[in-house]
Amino acid sequence: MFNILQQWYHRHFTDPQTVIFAFILIVGALLVFFFNTHLLPILVAIMLAYLNEGIVVLLKKANVGRTAAASIVTALMLTTIVVIFLVLLPLLSRQISDLFREMPNMFSQGQLLLAQLPERYPGYVSASQIDELLTLVRTELTSMGQRVVSLSLSSLVGLITFLVYLILLPIMVFFFLKDKDLIVEWAAGFLPNERRLLHKVWEELDIKIASYIRGKVIEILIVWSVSYVAFTIMGLNYAMLLSFAVGLSVIVPYVGATVVSIPVALIAFFQWGFSSEFAWLMGIYAVIQFFDGNLLVPLLFSEVVNLHPVAIIVAVVFFGSLWGIWGVFFAIPLATLIQAIIKAWPSAEMASE
Repeated sequence: MFNILQQWYHRHFTDPQTVIFAFILIVGALLVFFFNTHLLPILVAIMLAYLNEGIVVLLKKANVGRTAAASIVTALMLTTIVVIFLVLLPLLSRQISDLFREMPNMFSQGQLLLAQLPERYPGYVSASQIDELLTLVRTELTSMGQRVVSLSLSSLVGLITFLVYLILLPIMVFFFLKDKDLIVEWAAGFLPNERRLLHKVWEELDIKIASYIRGKVIEILIVWSVSYVAFTIMGLNYAMLLSFAVGLSVIVPYVGATVVSIPVALIAFFQWGFSSEFAWLMGIYAVIQFFDGNLLVPLLFSEVVNLHPVAIIVAVVFFGSLWGIWGVFFAIPLATLIQAIIKAWPSAEMASE
């Protein structure tokens, strides 16, 4: 057993750079794992600055100074935040409230439909099974309402913290963009002079991760906008709320579209029943999903991410369980990082060349 471990060590850790790189990875992973809540605003600010660096570069090519370019990007970010808080959030909040008020009526309609199943299909469904299902649904709705009330009563401190971070975030992004060269030079001072392995991994990730995150934001906006227009034209209730959910569903590949189709179908059914409007809406929704999966995704992410679907699903489940929605959003970039590290990791054969 000792010989096997010794052979594995010599095969993968023959290069001194590998040991240094492994140490950096372990320290970085431990910091993110144990201090992710505290580091989250800083990591988000770094990500936003990284994504907006391209705009700063374009402005610099137009003879705009770096400070002025960073100010323009920060002003655009603040404008976006203001629009979200003044326009989008009130609309979503109002539709969520309307949906909660409508839920008892929807539950009553569903109860009537389920009560007819034992008469229509006596060999497959019994009245006792329907009663058990309805009891389970009532219990879940009651507990969900209690969780919402308790969350609203206990989230004042979290809301204040969120608002503080919301103010600090644009300031951090501004300074990350303005003083990028100084910050990069300072951070490089903690790294070894010989960092060929780090450069190799970074070169592969730089274009891929930036392109993926930008592409994912564009995909969310396009799918959200198209869904909102389609739902509004069809006259579907809660069009903004449902289209927003459809847009966010693209964050989770393969699973998100399937999950979000359930509330879309339920709202459409309780509004129209099994009618031509319901069929048209579900057909349009299927076209949107087809358009996203077969045209938008290949166009935005061609050659950016080369991961097997199983690897993507495992990454989404693993990182989502660690960091929630942020883990889900960054699951594919993190999986791409792991893939790049595995590909760049020197072996004994490479070291001997």
